[in-house]
Amino acid sequence: MISVVIPMYNEAESVAALCEQLNDALATAPWSWEVVFVNDGSSDATVEKLTDQVRHFPDRFRLVDLQRNFGQTAALMAGIDHARGDIIVPMDGDLQNDPKDIARLVAKIGEGFDVVSGWRRNRQDASLRRVLPSRIANKLISVISGVHLHDYGCSLKAYRRDVLVGFRLYGEMHRFVPIFARWQGAKITEMVVDHHPRQFGTSKYGLERIFKVLLDLLLVKFLTQYETKPIYVFGGVGAMFFALSGMATIYAFWLKFFENISFIQTPLPLMAMFGAMTGIMCILLGLIAEVLVRIYFESQGKTQYTVRNVIGQDGSAPADGTRAA
Repeated sequence: MISVVIPMYNEAESVAALCEQLNDALATAPWSWEVVFVNDGSSDATVEKLTDQVRHFPDRFRLVDLQRNFGQTAALMAGIDHARGDIIVPMDGDLQNDPKDIARLVAKIGEGFDVVSGWRRNRQDASLRRVLPSRIANKLISVISGVHLHDYGCSLKAYRRDVLVGFRLYGEMHRFVPIFARWQGAKITEMVVDHHPRQFGTSKYGLERIFKVLLDLLLVKFLTQYETKPIYVFGGVGAMFFALSGMATIYAFWLKFFENISFIQTPLPLMAMFGAMTGIMCILLGLIAEVLVRIYFESQGKTQYTVRNVIGQDGSAPADGTRAA
């Protein structure tokens, strides 16, 4: 089954056209499908119109109605939690994504990929306010993460469900799922998708999102690459402060004995002292983080690794070596 997950926030004007487009695009699909709408605390008539659509198509549409506005990432997570499909396809509900691209994304998954990321090559948004900042952010994300995609902000993607197992989304982290998947060994590709001009309402995002996105990226990098070894991060920072403290100390003594400049005439002793104190605190934080990591894994029976498949004896694999969807 394919589950299309669509967070909705004040998109009442788009509901009817969106549902019609979804039915037209998926009616002849060779696989079973469902659409999970998530009403993210809309203040207009979105929930009423979605409810009517669900009543008309109870075997195709479902609605998850959140108590208040939690944000796109939380709404997407709610949709994934309630989805029953083997492949999850998130998309926006503002009619800018084209439901006809869903079949193309799913077909690409069938070629052996774990994640297919949409690329809005011909993006229909304001160039200076939306497109240019997005391109800058995409470039920075690619450089920092090492996963090179053209368009992290495109909601239209396709994931195998097992890629999303064990990963919870917070903040603005929904756009970083391909990065998380790649770091876990998933096979990722990118596909050009259509993008239409916004017909109703205004965008819910502004330029302030870029800074939040970069902070979330640093968090994702920490959680995926240093989750089981936080001492390396805190210890590295601590070592840097110890090095600065040592250089300040050496320079202070140099000035004292070779330039006849007293310690109290420079801020170097204070820099050395605070550098050493900060280094010690960083090391201690790293040790505490290591203890917390062990408590986290051992108390919940979690492992530090993920298994793709087990072949032979207790495990089994398809006779032709292919992987089940």
